[in-house]
Amino acid sequence: MTRQVANVRVRRTQKLLREALVELIEERGFDALTIGEITERAMVSRAAFYRNYQDKYDLVEQIFEEAMRALLNALDEVGQQHPPAVWVEFFAHIAAYDRLYRALLGGKGSPWFARKMRAALADMVKALGQGPLNAHAAEHHSHTFADDFVPDVVATMFVEATTWWLEKGRPYAPKEIAMRTSLLASAIFKEASTW
Repeated sequence: MTRQVANVRVRRTQKLLREALVELIEERGFDALTIGEITERAMVSRAAFYRNYQDKYDLVEQIFEEAMRALLNALDEVGQQHPPAVWVEFFAHIAAYDRLYRALLGGKGSPWFARKMRAALADMVKALGQGPLNAHAAEHHSHTFADDFVPDVVATMFVEATTWWLEKGRPYAPKEIAMRTSLLASAIFKEASTW
């Protein structure tokens, strides 16, 4: 078998497993799932599953890491000159992976995944070194953090805003939800800068 054919098979198997995972989370919840249920729904062997993933957590983690890589690459392209664009891109990314995030962050999702997402967003806030979005360039300030409190609070707010937005059927466009949440985050940064 050629390498190209093998790569196509691996990608197809991964796609089937990921689709099965999302469907089963929506139906039964993440914590109740077994590898056997995932492989049966995906119509792939357990051996094929274990060639790609260690367990269901590894499957979710790889999906999330790929999504975060795609998001961070998109953020790199946007740059830091326009912080509003960073968070518009974030919510556009969430919208593109709507079904996955809705399943993992919803009532049948996993607290483990929500913690992982919060940690990744807190790291992103720290890496940006600035408020997540200032409505006006003149209000733009860089921030340094003495500890993790403010980035963790801002990350938690973004995870909760994301969950609310998805559960309500995305009532606002990505640009609007980005503006609303980032204005709240900017208020947190402004207050924290007085401490």
